[in-house]
This record gives sequence, C-alpha cells and structure tokens, in this order.
Amino acid sequence: MTLLSKIKQTTRLNAMTVLGVWRPFYSHTAAGRAPAKRVFALAATMVMLGMLLWISTPRVVLSQAAVGLLKVDVALVDKGYRLGKLMGQTVVNEKNEKIGTLDDIVLGQDRRMYAVLQVGGFLGIGSHLVAVPYDSLQIADAGKRIELSGATQEELKKLTEVKYQT
Repeated sequence: MTLLSKIKQTTRLNAMTVLGVWRPFYSHTAAGRAPAKRVFALAATMVMLGMLLWISTPRVVLSQAAVGLLKVDVALVDKGYRLGKLMGQTVVNEKNEKIGTLDDIVLGQDRRMYAVLQVGGFLGIGSHLVAVPYDSLQIADAGKRIELSGATQEELKKLTEVKYQT
C-alpha cells in the first residue's frame, strides 16, 4: 500500500466518522430525528426543572400588620355624610341667605379637604367657583343644611376663582 492510498483511506475514514457523528442533527430520516428529539426533550426537561426550582425558592413574606391599618368605629362612619349626597346642596350663611351651592369637595396635596362653592350665576352660567376650607362648613339636618357663617355672596365672589385641571 502506497503512502497516497493510506492518506486517501484515512481521509475517507475521518470524513465518515465526522459525518457519522453529526448525521443525526442534519439528517432527514426517521433514524436521524430520534436523537434530535432526545436533545429537545432534554432541553425541555432542564427548563421545567429550572422553573420548578425558581418557584420553590423561599421568598420573604411581609406581614400585613406592616401596612398599619387602623380599626374604624363603624358607628362614627354611619353618622357621617356621604359626599355624593352633599353635592349640589344649597349653602347658606347664618342669616339663612343663599350664598351658593356645594359644587365639589377636593382633597388637597396637603391632605386637607376644601369645599368648592358655586357662587352667583344661573344654572351654572356666569357662576364663580371658589374654595373654602371644608372645616369652615357646618352641616346639619342629616346633610340637608350646609352653613358657612360670616359669608356673603359678594364676599365670596371677590375670592380667587378655582379652575379645575382636566
């Protein structure tokens, strides 16, 4: 056997060996797809095990007591006023003169509540919206009477007008 024939034979063996190893991954025969399915199944199993490990990892659980909820006396809530029922009610002064209507209640960024009163005008046309501290209102008769002592319609119209931001 000559040197050239030995090189040819070795090259063929090496090429066949390489093709034999890689054949399952590029072959389109049924026998070639079986190892590829095994590789896919192995990868899918590893992903599932990783997810299971991630799910079963212990995590820190925060106590709900950290939220700081306070118990509320519902008897006090029952005696309160629903703001939705107060809207549109007439606001009067101590002389029982109509000075406006309650247009809205606004919670300021300072966490204080303000009453927005609609003063003057007719059916909302030509009216003036002003804000007064909610604490300055006296509410009586289960929310049927809202009083702002010491105020007149003329004095309220002098206040800076409230412009709602949309």
